[in-house]
Amino acid sequence: MRVALYGRKVTKINVDYYLQVIKILDGFGWRVVLEEELKQLLVQKAGISENYEVFNCHRDFHKGIELAISMGGDGTFLKTVSYVRNSGVPILGINTGRLGFLANISKENIEETMQKVWNKEYEFQSRSLLRVHTEEDLFGVDNFALNELGLHKKDTASMITVHVSLDNNYLNSYWADGLIVATPTGSTAYNLACGGPIVTPGCQVHILTPIAPHNLNVRPMVVPDHLPISLEVEGRDRTYLLSVDGNSKSIRQGEIVVLRKAEFMINVVKFENNNFLDTIRNKMMWGIDPRN
Repeated sequence: MRVALYGRKVTKINVDYYLQVIKILDGFGWRVVLEEELKQLLVQKAGISENYEVFNCHRDFHKGIELAISMGGDGTFLKTVSYVRNSGVPILGINTGRLGFLANISKENIEETMQKVWNKEYEFQSRSLLRVHTEEDLFGVDNFALNELGLHKKDTASMITVHVSLDNNYLNSYWADGLIVATPTGSTAYNLACGGPIVTPGCQVHILTPIAPHNLNVRPMVVPDHLPISLEVEGRDRTYLLSVDGNSKSIRQGEIVVLRKAEFMINVVKFENNNFLDTIRNKMMWGIDPRN
């Protein structure tokens, strides 16, 4: 079995966790495939062997890799998604960062988790993505998002107006600092910070959440994900900021952005004792009374 391992940083704090995972995989007799820059860091800082295979683009995941392990926070997980794409390779997220809604396996549970992977005591949870289409093809082949798309003001304190149509029917003009269109997976990310609802994975919806709207009667809205969403921005500037899972580009005023559900999904490794409800309850400390 070939297992891809990705992480963005190697520090004194997390280097032992990388070595632990590599040692376990080697012990299983599985072939570890390291992201190219990660391998260089581990060779320099941890003295691992130069003999490990490497990957450096999404095409490598169509060449026999059966599992991807992301080590870091949710940002690292999103970068792993950009490598995996439509290959169908499942992703296991080990959290060496902070909050970790996507990378929700605790670093203290690496040994136990990897043993469950060896025993095949897991299943896959499919997560939907957004596909982003712009007139100038701003994002090229990277025009998809697991979390959200954001359309923001740029270099100004003035609000912008985002005109939104749903399935070619006019919905609303949002007078705000911007607008988020999120997937159920992204409901616990930027959407949550802006007052949007939490949606459980598997719901076939998209979420429209304005950023600091001026009209107080404007609220986040949940819509079916099979309906295309069209956005057009208007304001005092000539250009604005369009971000796809944190990857940002400038967009001209008047340019139409069309969002659709992507034609592929991401498979996330899920264990019986680690479900979404447990994750949000633990991360957000629901049900805990600090007075007692």
